[in-house]
Amino acid sequence: MNSADEAASGGRDMRRAVLAVAGAAILWSTGGLFIKVAPMPALAVACGRSLIAGLFYLAVLRPDLRAGRWTTAAAYASCIVTFVSATKLTTAANAIFLQYTGPAYVLVLSPFLLDEPFRPIDGICVALSLAGMSLFFVGKVESGQLLGNLLAIASGVFFALAVVLLRRDAKTGRGDALPSTTLGNFLAAALTAPWALSAAPAMLSGRGAAVLLYLGIVQLGLAYLLFVRGVRRVPAAEASLISMLEPVLNPVWVLIGFGERPGRWAIAGGAVVIAAVVARTLVPQPQRASTTSV
Repeated sequence: MNSADEAASGGRDMRRAVLAVAGAAILWSTGGLFIKVAPMPALAVACGRSLIAGLFYLAVLRPDLRAGRWTTAAAYASCIVTFVSATKLTTAANAIFLQYTGPAYVLVLSPFLLDEPFRPIDGICVALSLAGMSLFFVGKVESGQLLGNLLAIASGVFFALAVVLLRRDAKTGRGDALPSTTLGNFLAAALTAPWALSAAPAMLSGRGAAVLLYLGIVQLGLAYLLFVRGVRRVPAAEASLISMLEPVLNPVWVLIGFGERPGRWAIAGGAVVIAAVVARTLVPQPQRASTTSV
């Protein structure tokens, strides 16, 4: 193979890698719609989704669960449960945008848990994220929606903690991302099992089972496979930017399939949060933990 052929092959491989990352983000973005249409309560959805995803990881990816870290798994499980609950209680746009304040919390936690410096641009990103978050509470907010918004914020905090702990595990050689996230899925399923038992008829119905299988196998499992395949070639900063398709498309699918419209302040707040994350990603920086959806 000559140099021209090698260049063409490399270009095709890169395009495939970019498409794989984009495909993962698109699949992640469908989570809001399927959580909304699931005919069972939030905690039952969290249980079924996590159990199926965990079994998928075991069957297809075969992680060594002995390499997982329970503290990391607990943070990931908390992120899963709070995000699903938030999506049921508030709008899908609020849930995903507020969870995407997570990178700001990563910047805050990193100096303490990873001994990484906090830079001026980090402070700007955190300030913008908090400003965007505040817009979700402007105007009239119903009590249920308020609880959902607060749970979405908690999900962002747990998401950040999981990312930082995964990064710390990788730096110290004491853990791996896949075993810890697999354990996290099983832990989330165990914690929410009582609610799943009470909602068993809905979960085992045709619609309920189809939704849970999609969420566990496609929205989490297949998306993870695509993302892992893509980031082997796509630089971390570019992968992070492509992953922004998730918060952008999530409310779109919910609008099309469920008829839920995000409020004007939520759209404005989401735009500020995404702008902060994108700006921070574009600034040259030391290697940080990569993030994936829940």
